[in-house]
Amino acid sequence: MRRFIITASFLSFTVLSNAQAKKLSGFNDNSATQQFAAEEKFDGYLKADDVREFIKDMSAHPHHVGSPGGKAVADYIYDKFKNWGYDVQVAQYFVLFPTPKTRLLEMTSPVKFKAGLAEKAFPEDATSNQTSEQLPTYNCWSPDGDVTGELVFVNYGLPQDYEYLERLGINVKGKIVIAKYGHSWRGIKPKVAQEHGAIGCIIYSDPKNDGYYEGDVYPKGAFKNEYGVQRGSVMDMPIYPGDPLTPGYASTKEAKRLARNEAPNLLKIPVLPISYRDAEPLLRALQGPVAPESWRGALPFTYHIGPGKSIVHLKLEFNWDTKTLNNIIAKMPGSEWPDEWVIRGNHHDAWVNGAGDPLSGQAAMLEEAKAVSELAKTGWKPKRTLVYCAWDGEEPSLMGSTEWAEDHAAELQQKAVVYINSDGNGRGFLGVGGSHALEPFMNEVARDVTDPETGISILERRREVNIVAAAKSERLKKDMLENKTISIEALGSGSDYSAFLQHLGIPTFDLGFGGEDPGGEYHSIYDSYDNYRRFKDPSFIYGVVLAKTAGRMALRMANAEKLPFDFKSLYKTLNGYVKEVMALADQMRETTEIENTLIKNKYYEHTTDTAEKLLPPSRKDEVPYLNFSSLQNAMTTLEKSTHSLSDALYKTTLEEAKQDDVNKELYRAEQKLLSDKGLPRRGWYKHAIYAPGFYTGYGVKTLPGIREAIEQRNWKEAQEQIETDAEIIKNFSGYLDGIANQLGK
Repeated sequence: MRRFIITASFLSFTVLSNAQAKKLSGFNDNSATQQFAAEEKFDGYLKADDVREFIKDMSAHPHHVGSPGGKAVADYIYDKFKNWGYDVQVAQYFVLFPTPKTRLLEMTSPVKFKAGLAEKAFPEDATSNQTSEQLPTYNCWSPDGDVTGELVFVNYGLPQDYEYLERLGINVKGKIVIAKYGHSWRGIKPKVAQEHGAIGCIIYSDPKNDGYYEGDVYPKGAFKNEYGVQRGSVMDMPIYPGDPLTPGYASTKEAKRLARNEAPNLLKIPVLPISYRDAEPLLRALQGPVAPESWRGALPFTYHIGPGKSIVHLKLEFNWDTKTLNNIIAKMPGSEWPDEWVIRGNHHDAWVNGAGDPLSGQAAMLEEAKAVSELAKTGWKPKRTLVYCAWDGEEPSLMGSTEWAEDHAAELQQKAVVYINSDGNGRGFLGVGGSHALEPFMNEVARDVTDPETGISILERRREVNIVAAAKSERLKKDMLENKTISIEALGSGSDYSAFLQHLGIPTFDLGFGGEDPGGEYHSIYDSYDNYRRFKDPSFIYGVVLAKTAGRMALRMANAEKLPFDFKSLYKTLNGYVKEVMALADQMRETTEIENTLIKNKYYEHTTDTAEKLLPPSRKDEVPYLNFSSLQNAMTTLEKSTHSLSDALYKTTLEEAKQDDVNKELYRAEQKLLSDKGLPRRGWYKHAIYAPGFYTGYGVKTLPGIREAIEQRNWKEAQEQIETDAEIIKNFSGYLDGIANQLGK
């Protein structure tokens, strides 16, 4: 008994000492002590066995959009939240969702071959044989099509790959292309193929990327076997996500819908994913030039580009049905500011069983929510309302989150303090992106969570990984060694944060762990509980680490007296982006001048270097000098505004009612970075700082209006976007000045 008392006293003293030693942004010393104590209790409620049970239960059957398994998983999550005492609702939307009816891929010349288009079940994987419940291998949003044509290998199917083909004199117009997965989001590959006149697109996984070239394949190891196929969406989501028939508004029962052929983000050419087992005969039969070294994969033959005599027939038909989405929305009301919402989200739908993507993240969120409910039983209450969202329809096109955000847009822009997103989770290092005004806050959270493999903080482990990655650059390595914090990434697309950040301007995070699990199961029938427990996170402890991390983010944002926004951090990051686009214009100007001089002097006609001969013989338009002065002036103003506001926030103590007014203005500040018109040719994306790239898909483009206009050599638009962004930043500075002036009074 005495020993227990001493231990308990020591623990209490430790918590108190930690709280006194570490500052917590947004809290005074007393409330910080209380917050650390609450987090200590919260951690005690988290159990790896719970995470394991949640993943096993929810991944027992395939559960894609509109399936019986999908409804069962939604009901499971609903019941958990209800039992934990949350106010739970089901938010339903009615969306277009195509599923395969006919899939045929065959080669008719120079040899006959018919693709199997099936993944093999293995006894080591108990759910891999659920054939009647599984979605077949396909790319969602491919149109129906029946095409026959010569086959051309296009590497990863990116714009620069087609430039290389053009130098070789190879045109894909009227042909079917085959591209490797990787180096871009899958939907970019058929998009670029369509722009170049191709009539069909095949996407395969080369073993060099995530197959036997990298390690033992499943079920012996974690890498992709010869049967594995990556399903996935090929909607042109850089135009807009969500239901393609209801752009910008919610797909309720009564919503007006576009005709399918009117949706600008749907493809016109059929596209199909295949395994490297099915790809091998197609690629082996190709003739034409030998592929350059950077194009070659790991299949056992010489890679040719084509076209040659290879003739391929591709026929696809789909059921174009309306399906019901079931978003589960669970709330714990705030005790002081119930109309300020801290929103936490993770999707629950999968392409098949989805143990890793998304249920590892969903299980962590459930464990987090369960621990919060246990904490509430001790008398703790969130001061702001916690909103837990289990999204449906993420895999096809971020549908559940997008439709809900569009449905509640005005309310969210008034009430949403932050949106915290997760998705699939694994073993390894913290990955986090989001709004840069919250970067210091994220560093404080990462400082206070311990990595279970190393015993150091997840902040320190992430720093060490970054330092190793920068080893080839002495300057970068030196900077990282001197900097005791980590930078968060800018967000493009690929998960449920898009509607919140890029459409509504709500401060956002996206986080998860990984880096030590190969990912060969991605979007295949092998994304199963058996695979996850063997290769992804065998102890399920990183589900607990994700719950600790996201849980601290939610709890601190819910209870902070002063919301921990640091706009100096945003200025620093944004200033780096401005320097990048200016350097990009200068670099393109120099490169163009050099190439045009070489062409003028007929260098390429006389060189003996084969690679040099492939360069285009035509001159490029000269790059004009873009006028960045308005943008530079806007950044100078922003620097002053962020420092003034930071000083005012640090020095001023307000009574509670006035502090609440200031907090509201702080979390709504991100909305001032939205453009009323949105980005050129894709107005749904309104954020001037972050957007998915038009030709990268998931990958982010920062200052996207300016950057992409320069990359596409649209100089008139580039100058217009410079002025647009300068005005947005100037207005943003004025908004921050208004908060500082209010504090001064």
